[in-house]
Amino acid sequence: MSLVTLLPFIVLIGAMFLMTRSAKRKQSAAAQMRNDMQPGTGVRTIGGLYATVKEVNEETVLLDAAPGVDLVFAKNSIGAVLTDDEYNRIVHGIEHDLKSDVSVVPDDASSLTESDEPAADASSDASDDKPIDLGKKDAVDEPADKPVAAKADEPTEAKAAEAEPKKTDGEPDAK
Repeated sequence: MSLVTLLPFIVLIGAMFLMTRSAKRKQSAAAQMRNDMQPGTGVRTIGGLYATVKEVNEETVLLDAAPGVDLVFAKNSIGAVLTDDEYNRIVHGIEHDLKSDVSVVPDDASSLTESDEPAADASSDASDDKPIDLGKKDAVDEPADKPVAAKADEPTEAKAAEAEPKKTDGEPDAK
């Protein structure tokens, strides 16, 4: 056999070796993370439960999910051990001190305008104007030059066609 025919098999075996090597490395890192758990650290299970480690045993972990709620999980079900800052940010909503060099985005656009006037003065000027009515106009508001009794002048055949019940069987009229 020539080297050209063996080359695809060699490349395939090499790729499989590299994939299994990286998978083993990830598994050993996860096992080391689970073995390094200490009581009091925050964890996330593979199911998405955030809790605090209360006790670590050989194969199980006792988690404190809420005051008075203790849960026993297998060590393999711990997805991540979190830092204190990350656990407090996710569970309690406590943000760490913001860096001073980071720009802060304002809640409103008032600070982005070029005007030196305060926002209160601008709103008081707008309130002096006549209020704008965005509702529908009533029939009383219609102009008087429009005849109100326009429907009375309709032909009687049109009225008779409107009074006739419509067919609902889906077949077209055959007149």
